[in-house]
Amino acid sequence: MSQNKNIIPVRSLILIAFLFACSACSKKIDVKPVTFDVSSNKLKGAASTTFTLTDTVLFKFTGNPDMITFFSGEVGKRYEYAGRTSAAGMPQLQFSTVRANGAQAGSLSLLVSTDFKGVVANTVYGSLIRDTAATNANIAAATWTDITSRATLSTGATTAVSSGLIDLSDFSKGKPVYIAFKYTATAGTIQNKWTISALSVNNVLADGTTYTIASLNGPTTAITNYGSNTYGPGWAVSYDLAKNANKYAWVYTDKTSLVITGATTAAAATAGAEVWAVMGPVDLTRVTPDVGLSIKAISARLSSYQYNYAAAGTYNAVFVASNTTPDASNSIVKKNTITVTP
Repeated sequence: MSQNKNIIPVRSLILIAFLFACSACSKKIDVKPVTFDVSSNKLKGAASTTFTLTDTVLFKFTGNPDMITFFSGEVGKRYEYAGRTSAAGMPQLQFSTVRANGAQAGSLSLLVSTDFKGVVANTVYGSLIRDTAATNANIAAATWTDITSRATLSTGATTAVSSGLIDLSDFSKGKPVYIAFKYTATAGTIQNKWTISALSVNNVLADGTTYTIASLNGPTTAITNYGSNTYGPGWAVSYDLAKNANKYAWVYTDKTSLVITGATTAAAATAGAEVWAVMGPVDLTRVTPDVGLSIKAISARLSSYQYNYAAAGTYNAVFVASNTTPDASNSIVKKNTITVTP
């Protein structure tokens, strides 16, 4: 027995190895401080902050950070607006219409609601199923403000008529809005056909920038603002069979149009109709955040970067340099003011 008294049991060895492993895993990897600077230069090497449209700006770097992100200072690429998702502006709606078939007056209405509870869908056996009855109940219960008088509508010509710019500023404070087209038809005469196209809701800011926040795009079809993609809420179409016995419906084509056709003959117009197309919720203060361009990854060293500005102006060219580990990151921001002349 005495010959085994200094032998460590196997279980103890396993425990010691486990504790060493845990100790190693718990150690954080320190992130290196960022050493980085930027100068702007003519392509041939002379330092400068003023360039012409024909010049290529050469940004020279010192230091070797893990990553560099570049914001040129152009609209859509401004560092100061990288996290901005909302801004006060003038929300404007515009669209075009064509009315065909018949001459029933007041058959298309434009409405806005701030208390519509939305389209209802339920999950049935793992699938999302539209609850038409509940949606119709929400439409009926909502308060809808009729703003048809703000739009110019087609009176029967074959050429699309622009609505003009419709100011929605009185709806921009507080809750998001729902925008709807309501089609109504009466029995006994030919019922109108309406085509709605070229629709957009834009947030126009005081600096002249314009952000499209909704359109005829579906919820999975991107809207592009200054090179960055965003998504609108899409459209839902609905009717109550008790108010639309002939089952006329809006036909929605992604990116293109909303079309509804009622009875094309007086004989077919055996019943009236009420049919809705609703878009929302729409935040009328929404903007698309500006984004930077990643120009360096950890794997490669970058000593300079070239850029050409497309328009004259003064730009804040910003570089965000960072070092990262799985546990932490350090970053610094360097700004160069660049003036571009014609």
